[in-house]
Amino acid sequence: MKAKIVHIVTRLDFGGAQQNTLYTIAHLDRKRFEPILFTGPGGYLDPQAKELQATTKVCFVTDLVREISPLQDLTALLELTRLLREEKPAVVHTHSSKAGILGRFAAFLAGVPLILHTYHGFGFHDRQHRIVKSLYVLLERLASRISSRLIFVSQANIDYAAQHKLLDPKDAVLIRSGVRLEGLPAPLRDVKEKRASVGIRRDPVLIISVGNLKAQKNPDAFLEVAEHVVEKNKRVFFLFVGDGPAKLKLQSRTILKGLSRHVQFLGWRDDVRELLAASDIFLMTSLWEGLPRALVEAMKTGLPSVCYAVDGVKDLIRDGLNGYSCQAGDVIGLADRITQLVENRTLRQELGKTARDDIGEEFDIDFMVRQQESLLDEMLASKTPTTARPNP
Repeated sequence: MKAKIVHIVTRLDFGGAQQNTLYTIAHLDRKRFEPILFTGPGGYLDPQAKELQATTKVCFVTDLVREISPLQDLTALLELTRLLREEKPAVVHTHSSKAGILGRFAAFLAGVPLILHTYHGFGFHDRQHRIVKSLYVLLERLASRISSRLIFVSQANIDYAAQHKLLDPKDAVLIRSGVRLEGLPAPLRDVKEKRASVGIRRDPVLIISVGNLKAQKNPDAFLEVAEHVVEKNKRVFFLFVGDGPAKLKLQSRTILKGLSRHVQFLGWRDDVRELLAASDIFLMTSLWEGLPRALVEAMKTGLPSVCYAVDGVKDLIRDGLNGYSCQAGDVIGLADRITQLVENRTLRQELGKTARDDIGEEFDIDFMVRQQESLLDEMLASKTPTTARPNP
């Protein structure tokens, strides 16, 4: 008999947690598992979820929203509990912060025997107000106590969770946030032609970043780094592939700073892999991360990367060997490293080759799915119930 697995994610925005959840649901072994998706509406990836409806049950929960809203959150909790009582799944697997808390509590209230959560990152971080962070940590601790198993995408996240008493590190399961490694680096017939397709007519050293234009990704720092580098070397172009509410503000600041000939905020594209292959350096200014899939793709493409040394980045970047990492907030440090790479093509090639070699099977998206299947088999075989457990 197939095991029914309900995946719950807050909203299908364009991001690693959402993309990997959809991929997992589409590729779980249908002979052993019956996946179902619960999610809030209004996400960029909703069309992909609707495509799954031919073979998979998908339910959009109206009041499951990203923003904190006590009334909607309570309504979403009750609705999720009702839906789970109707479905009677063997396992609930939650993703993202809001769905991770509401989904796990709903599963507990509905009597679901096994509750699994993947930390793709955390809803709390060190830059929040102390009281706000403390509240989020408390909720995560409570949710962790009713979880059967906890998956993390990076060792750094395991350490951070243990630091905040969410679990004993020996109880953590490490499953990398996978990407499709096959086809990387993407084949390009003509690099100049690909660059021209996004308006880059000259032949600069191209520095690229990929991500949502939101506080976590810290795109303001991307523009600051570009400004410092351009002051020293005009033969550069900075390309940010991604979108979000901050795009117009960033484009305006680019014009005001006189950087329009050197910086472009492109919006989302379907040819990210080709743009990576047409680039020379990858830059990421995120202030916190689970395991950044764009960085994995850039490294497998053979790009040297320059990033802040945060969370999952520390699992990937070996400073000076396959890229460079700087303390979070050190814009000048990032700019200096970028300038060093701009001026030294041989160094770019050496670091890029090591980066490509460092990305092995553990980062492959199909390997990720197989690992999840093995964990589900183990949980179902042991039938470890969902029970409150003491804090470590």
